[in-house]
Amino acid sequence: GGSYDENLIYVNDFEVFRPYLVRSGQQEGLSFINPELVRNISFYNGGFQAKYGDKISSVLDIQYKRPKKFGGSAYVGILEQGVHVEGLTAGNRLGYLVGVRNRSNRNLLSRQETQGNYVPSSTDLQILLTYQLNTKWQAELFGNISQTKFSLKPEFSQLSTSVFSPFFTQSLGIDIFFDGQEKDEYQTNMIGLAFTNQVSRKLRLKWMVSRFENDERENVDIAGAYLFGERDFDKSQPTYGMIINPLGAGVFQNFNRNTLNIENWNVSHKGNLERGKHAWQWGLAFDKTAIADKLNEWEAQDSAGYNIPFDPNLLQFSKVIKSTASLDINKFSGYLQDNILFGDSLNSYTLTAGVRFNYNSLSKELLISPRVGASWKPDWERDIIFRAAVGAYHQPPFYRELRRYDGTVNKDLKAQKSWQGVVGFDYNFRGWGRAMRLTTEAYYKTMSDVVPYDIDNVRVRYFGENVAKAYAAGIEMRLFGELVKDAESWISLGFMKTREDIEGDTYKDYTLNDQNEPIDSVTKEKGWVRRPTDRLITFGMFFQDYLATNKNFKMYLNLLYGSNLPYNIPNNVKYRNGLEIPPYIRVDIGFSALLLDSDRSKRRSHSPFLGFDNIWASLEVFNLIDRPNTISYLLIKDFSNTTYTLPNRLTPRLVNFKIVARW
Repeated sequence: GGSYDENLIYVNDFEVFRPYLVRSGQQEGLSFINPELVRNISFYNGGFQAKYGDKISSVLDIQYKRPKKFGGSAYVGILEQGVHVEGLTAGNRLGYLVGVRNRSNRNLLSRQETQGNYVPSSTDLQILLTYQLNTKWQAELFGNISQTKFSLKPEFSQLSTSVFSPFFTQSLGIDIFFDGQEKDEYQTNMIGLAFTNQVSRKLRLKWMVSRFENDERENVDIAGAYLFGERDFDKSQPTYGMIINPLGAGVFQNFNRNTLNIENWNVSHKGNLERGKHAWQWGLAFDKTAIADKLNEWEAQDSAGYNIPFDPNLLQFSKVIKSTASLDINKFSGYLQDNILFGDSLNSYTLTAGVRFNYNSLSKELLISPRVGASWKPDWERDIIFRAAVGAYHQPPFYRELRRYDGTVNKDLKAQKSWQGVVGFDYNFRGWGRAMRLTTEAYYKTMSDVVPYDIDNVRVRYFGENVAKAYAAGIEMRLFGELVKDAESWISLGFMKTREDIEGDTYKDYTLNDQNEPIDSVTKEKGWVRRPTDRLITFGMFFQDYLATNKNFKMYLNLLYGSNLPYNIPNNVKYRNGLEIPPYIRVDIGFSALLLDSDRSKRRSHSPFLGFDNIWASLEVFNLIDRPNTISYLLIKDFSNTTYTLPNRLTPRLVNFKIVARW
């Protein structure tokens, strides 16, 4: 129910930060998680334990591998290349895990509706070193360097949509001719050092220090001239594909010179103590964050020969943001929780009770968060575990929430607050003669001091004020199983509803006469509206299979459906989030063939493939049905000041070929 900024991500107990200026669209690079390095992933929709930090939406807790022997993998594909190596050395005391990846979206973006010269690239290096100092002490070093570069010289864009009503049908389009370019660069590096002391079998202490730096630069200077109107889709006409009935025309220029630097130091301590039926966990942390940024954005619009907004005595820009900020934030946090085990191995209960505190020097709030969770494994023939949790959650402002729409920084912003309740169960059973697992979780979250936000194209923009209350409620179900042996598949279904009520969101409702002129008005309050992430239904399916006569030929089918999302009409209280983005539907299919199996006895001693376990070749088709999914809207006004929406769409069908080798 929250935005990207409301999620916590941990890797081996180190908190991971996302880029902050970057848009989640064509400029997006690699995910932080390298799948080749992952050992285990835990995800929490809400109601998470006190040991997890200060966000109000969800937690993704990732544990990387602990190598036991030498191994690795390498893959080469049209979109991405990578290699990873793992192993033990120094008498099995030093473990190493190294991964390098490179991704280029050039081929993916080449079929975008905006044609031009795209040069996107992302590269990252991740290292995890562990060293066993003695029987009680272990050192761990985690490092990450990531760089994303994006360059675009747009030339031409052609958007189209259709309008249907009981009175008329119209095919609308816009042709845009560009001049200029965009160059963005995002660089993130992180290093963390941890020492773990296994004092005894029941007591473990851990000390951690980490440094994170995020350096981002966006440079945009793009001008465009557009013609908007009715497009001819009659292939028999010479005007096919052209604008034949103009409704609007104009020029625009977008200019950005944005820089952001974030440096975060973290020093923390964590401990675990087992005493009888109690398992105590505690932690203390100090964070020091320095933020320096400079925003210089403006947008000029000229429609039908008139500057927008129009003033006969003054030349104005349609949007101007000029701001600099320098922030130093100190944060103290800690937690104490007890995991209590009742019952026996056949009928067991676990109660987790904890409390978390947080003090932030920016908001100057001392926040106390009590949290309680319980699980019950009954002595039934069926293998089932019931879970429930309730607690308070707070999210102090970090960076983006502080920015108002005009670019100014609100240093008096308070933390967003939430009370959450979660219930669910895990059920293991046998179906169709195979092991199956059903996981279900329902949640309800009520939020106060909420900082509302809008989606501006694909960038999150906050109000910068605590002016709303909100709630989110939903249920998620996922069924895991092997429809065929040794090939896990799953199906998931989720329902969610999230709403917000913004203070002071009033508008005038006018009474019109026969001449369509206002003769009276009444002030109304908008009340509860959909939040930008309000997607009622999400359905996913992942299915794997192989040839009955030869397991060396496999296939997978991945399907994802998401119902409509709201989209905001700027500066319009009455119709806030009144637009709807159509449902998201995507189908991917992949085929794999084993080129080299793990049987090394058949290989010659001088074979270059002697050291490989296996080599696979795969062919993948993304967006198999070639559906033009919409991510946002472009709002265009015609000569009569009527507003039309034209969709910005995601990439169409794409084919990827990849070879993967493991040793």
